Amino acid sequence: MLQGLQNLDKTILLWVHNYLSNTALDWLMPLITEQDNWTLPILVLIFYLGFKAEKRGKITLVLLILTIILTDSICAQILKPFIERVRPSHLNMEGLNLLVSKGGKWSMPSNHAANIFAFAVILSYFYEKAKFPVFSLAFMVAFSRIYVGVHYPGDVIVGSILGYGIAWTILTLWVILKMRELKRGKTWVWYESSPPVFKY
Repeated sequence: MLQGLQNLDKTILLWVHNYLSNTALDWLMPLITEQDNWTLPILVLIFYLGFKAEKRGKITLVLLILTIILTDSICAQILKPFIERVRPSHLNMEGLNLLVSKGGKWSMPSNHAANIFAFAVILSYFYEKAKFPVFSLAFMVAFSRIYVGVHYPGDVIVGSILGYGIAWTILTLWVILKMRELKRGKTWVWYESSPPVFKY
């Protein structure tokens, strides 16, 4: 069964490279997938959330940082070395159009996909109007990892699901903490106009 899934993964990857490759995407996808290109937007977001967006922004920023650190660590330090799936970019695969450097040896799950979906979940939870653009960005980043040749589709799917799940776990813990603190009369967790009143 595992070999069958591996063959399917390879088939889909090569189908993308054989039938979806074009000049425009060959230029765009490496730009999207390159982490360094996101440094300035990330710094702007950190500045906005930390200094301009009041309490909602500060809470969002803290949860974003915690979630990304946890997601990235689980993927890179635990799952990739445990699963030991070699990236397609390291296999000299015929028909693969590698557009960036090969990257690290291990492929499953995709850190990019996990991190960007975790980011999308947290940010859209606190800023619902951002849901469509941030999830659109998440899908583009995840797809870019397949398009540039450094991940199988399965790596990206697993990474996306993992990041999504970790983010919602963090949000669930946050809601539990928030409710506990509000019941104790602590308002530091509340970012709306006025905290709720609990009747006993």
